[in-house]
Amino acid sequence: MASRDPVADLRRIAFLLERANEATYRVRAFRSAAATVAALGPAELAERAAAGTLAELSGVGDVTARCVTESLAGEEPVYLRRLAATEGTDLQGAAAVLRAALRGDCHAHSDWSDGGSPIEEMALAAVEIGHEYLVLTDHSPRLTVARGLTAARLRRQLDHVAKVNDALPEGFRILTGIEVDILADGSLDQEDELLARLDVVVGSVHSNLRDDSARMTRRMLAAIENPHLDILGHLTGRKVAAAGAGDKAHRGGRTRPPSDFDLTRVLAACVEHGKAVEINCRPDRLDPPKRMLTVAVEAGCLFSIDTDAHAPGQLDWQRYGCERAALCGVPVDRVVNSWPADRLLAWTSGHSGGN
Repeated sequence: MASRDPVADLRRIAFLLERANEATYRVRAFRSAAATVAALGPAELAERAAAGTLAELSGVGDVTARCVTESLAGEEPVYLRRLAATEGTDLQGAAAVLRAALRGDCHAHSDWSDGGSPIEEMALAAVEIGHEYLVLTDHSPRLTVARGLTAARLRRQLDHVAKVNDALPEGFRILTGIEVDILADGSLDQEDELLARLDVVVGSVHSNLRDDSARMTRRMLAAIENPHLDILGHLTGRKVAAAGAGDKAHRGGRTRPPSDFDLTRVLAACVEHGKAVEINCRPDRLDPPKRMLTVAVEAGCLFSIDTDAHAPGQLDWQRYGCERAALCGVPVDRVVNSWPADRLLAWTSGHSGGN
């Protein structure tokens, strides 16, 4: 029986563990093993598998060594087979239509801020999922707990993304972006000149989430009116209990109630200024709540169904947002990441008079 690709099998296991919101240490075990195995020559790999010495290698344990041995023997690793058997059911009806229409993801993080993987690995995972683009939206400076990017680091990232794009498969590209903090006065936490250079700007509230309704409303309205903002991220800031241990930035099972603000005024401002409301797909967010999402549909809002991914496997969480969007009657043509990249960029450029 012809051998399989053990590196691909290890990476697939890591991807499925991330998608299932499993603990980071489990994911890291398989990604580390994949990196170690990839560095070996085929002859040494085969010799070690035959001799049973794979687990002596740094980054390879008993479980990952067994997976490699099974893969080299032409067998689907038992660990991978078990994960694949519990992937869940396919999306149905309107949810499936929405998911099939999505061409990209407008909210994702890398290890430049609080994500767990390099930009290149996030991009390749997006390619495997079938996306045409991925918007890289690492955090802004004041979110120090998430290693937010200073202006200087963001400029270096823009240069790095340009180089990565040159090496990616034809038909896919990383779009430049940021998840910028909406500050207490509603201003955005990055230099205007840099925000104007970015393809997509997601603005989110991360601090003082318990502000009273009037203050929070003023803050959100000021951000929506800012010509650089394109998408209002995780609308209420809520956290809900999620299955699985999650990634290093979001695990712990903490819950948080939604912020209090004038929903009608905030949604009306989004419509007036042509800004999108994010449907955040993270299992620990699922924001906005369905009752608010229904109001946003009725108000005529645009939407972006985003994973807020901090690891490659989490890029496949869009199914959760699509299920909620379908339940609330979100029309496909109002989902901005169902648009081709050129149309998306024309829309974002229209907010600031051209990036």
